[in-house]
Amino acid sequence: MIDLDYLAFLENILTDNRKERFLNVLGNRTKHFTIAVEDVFQMHNTSAVMRSCEVFGIQELNVIEQRYGKKIDKEIAMGAQKWVDINQFDSVSNCISTLKNQGYQIIATTPHENDCLLEDFDITKPSALFFGTERDGLSEEILEKADGFLKIPMVGFTESLNISVSAAIIIQNLTNRLRNSDINWQLSEEEILEKRLSWARNSIKDIKRIEARYFEGNPR
Repeated sequence: MIDLDYLAFLENILTDNRKERFLNVLGNRTKHFTIAVEDVFQMHNTSAVMRSCEVFGIQELNVIEQRYGKKIDKEIAMGAQKWVDINQFDSVSNCISTLKNQGYQIIATTPHENDCLLEDFDITKPSALFFGTERDGLSEEILEKADGFLKIPMVGFTESLNISVSAAIIIQNLTNRLRNSDINWQLSEEEILEKRLSWARNSIKDIKRIEARYFEGNPR
């Protein structure tokens, strides 16, 4: 449960414009779709995908790092790491089982004989959209365990897009359709409170000192 008194204490430090901005952004956040990237060697691509998630309202990004242990490129993410939740996994199987247990269908973004064009994709089901590298694509394990396949229609000679570009196109399309639908796609009240608390903490300088002062006077 969220400590509402603590939340009120932190938000009292913020400006009214900041608090209003939080509420407006949270009103457009969703976990109906979640994004997963697999072993992306160039970390700036993962950072760019995170930025697209933030811009278009996806709250969670799942990062599978079996081969490359790299950190988020903060210059590319441009602060998105403060507002998007990053879930890190050390294996494909762990990531897929976790997302399936949360009720997501696994969708591989790759051309496939049973694939679906972007404009025809069924947005009613909670979906985890998996992206791989331009060079190698997604692993066989993900392709074998996927519940469906999704591709962007292309009419040129080039057969693939950079992961950050394809992710941005797909995320923008699906979230726009979602917001114009009757689907219950928004965060729950509890999730909104959790994010308000987290974002308030991320916005306040010297938060540890301020927290210590609060809890000295309000022991748990």
